[in-house]
Amino acid sequence: MKKSLISLLLVGAATTAYSASKSSEAERVPGEIIVKLKSSKVRSFLSRKSNYGLNVKRLMNLRAGNFVLFKTTNKSAMATIEKLNNDPAVEYAEPNFIYRAIGKKVRNKSQDPKFGELWGLINTGNNEPAGTRGNSSNSGKAGIDINVKEAWKITKGDKKIKIAVIDTGVDYNHPDLKNNIWTNEAELNGVEGVDDDGNGYIDDIHGYDFANNDGDPMDGNGHGTHCAGTIAAEHDNNIGVAGVMANASIVGIKFLTDQGSGSTADAINAIDYATKINVDIMSNSWGGGGSSQALKESIERARDAGIVFTAAAGNSSTDNDSQPHYPSNYDVDNVISVAAHNYNDELAYFSCYGSKTVHVSAPGRNILSTVPNNSYDVFSGTSMATPHVSGVIGLYISENGRTSHKDLRQRLMSSSVYGKAYAKKTVSKGRVDAYNFLSGIVAPRPYEPKPSEWVSQAESHESIHPYGNDSDSSKEFVIQGARYVRVVFEKIDMENNYDFVTIKSASDEVIQKITSTHEDYVSDYIEGDTIKVGVLSDASVNNWGFKIKEIQYVK
Repeated sequence: MKKSLISLLLVGAATTAYSASKSSEAERVPGEIIVKLKSSKVRSFLSRKSNYGLNVKRLMNLRAGNFVLFKTTNKSAMATIEKLNNDPAVEYAEPNFIYRAIGKKVRNKSQDPKFGELWGLINTGNNEPAGTRGNSSNSGKAGIDINVKEAWKITKGDKKIKIAVIDTGVDYNHPDLKNNIWTNEAELNGVEGVDDDGNGYIDDIHGYDFANNDGDPMDGNGHGTHCAGTIAAEHDNNIGVAGVMANASIVGIKFLTDQGSGSTADAINAIDYATKINVDIMSNSWGGGGSSQALKESIERARDAGIVFTAAAGNSSTDNDSQPHYPSNYDVDNVISVAAHNYNDELAYFSCYGSKTVHVSAPGRNILSTVPNNSYDVFSGTSMATPHVSGVIGLYISENGRTSHKDLRQRLMSSSVYGKAYAKKTVSKGRVDAYNFLSGIVAPRPYEPKPSEWVSQAESHESIHPYGNDSDSSKEFVIQGARYVRVVFEKIDMENNYDFVTIKSASDEVIQKITSTHEDYVSDYIEGDTIKVGVLSDASVNNWGFKIKEIQYVK
């Protein structure tokens, strides 16, 4: 692989000023600030950058505008950001957030992997490879998979479909991947050290490495190669596993380092590159940081180019409705947020969820796939669920071509198989089914109450203010004869991600955990006439608590 000898110029676009208070707790590169400058003000601002204690680290001139990555000498980068957002030359300024691979290795190398261990593709009920914590249970539920065997009767993919694995890179020499790796022929057959195809990137033969600014996206971590294998490991070569797609062109785009982390600046560069080479799908098994306008706009540019953006929902077991996870939480039409389920038709214990923000679930617990150096391994995470969905969408585009993002996402959700485990956890209330998706089958759903059916009953109940340490208490409300019950809160104020308001059924099944601060919040509903509301807290910070103003029911 040829190496690039030059640094990149980055570019981006934005229209909304960043609020420094939005993501003050999110992990970020110390002292680094991304600034989008108005096109007519670049030179004048750079001439006075020292007034803000800024040093230029990198110029980023992409399609969307003029970005600069600055290093600040000031003690408080957040205070500097607030000042910058009041400068008339600045469209917005924000931290350079850090993102991390979402998933982890759970077993040592598998020396003799078999197709039969890929329960996510075909679940026999006893074929989940064991991780370090063993199996999900003694036996699984046969058929709880993506139903790809039936989908393969329609299509197994197409080499024309380009899928960008934006991650820690891809081992493009892996024997199970090398025949499904995208190759930039102009660079392969060109002159080393020269941008032969004129796309602004030198020697990008199989993709690009934005973590190290060169043309070699080789994976030194394993995470990206694992994701690539789930999407498109070669079929019928008698050497390993098989991907959701037998035929595809995987583009390795590295922005996460070999340690598994990367910044906003490198992420938007990676997305911009994938947009420029016109991939069909971007598969994103990473997350963290705060809400970044620059990152959102890069995804919007991909949307405008007709590209699907699948994104892992996260592995912190939290509700993305109340505690957003990025990039999966961006409200952009091409974003498809993916939760993970196990081979027992349950949401994986680590998976984030969100009845309003996480679209579908897919296999993500104990997934066998490719890793570097001709090897195979078992990983778990929403990182592993996301490439299942990327592959399923790749099959769909192979058969139908690109379609409206809204239509594609709606079809993916409506064709998913309903499960009680996902009913309160995802928008679709189901897990992905490749055959249904390709065939346009709308999977049945149980009856749900209509908005006009809900009846309100005033209720005055509130927690202790502030609530206590190590609390796990609840109060029961019964509406005789009700088929469905839910609660309307006047106010919720819980320590974010540590303390929760719990919504439980009569049998004490936890239906919802609500954290952070909300007003006029409507809970998920419970089937039956009984709902329990309580506090689940740790031993440290105690916030105000909650106050209920209504019980709503349907008879």
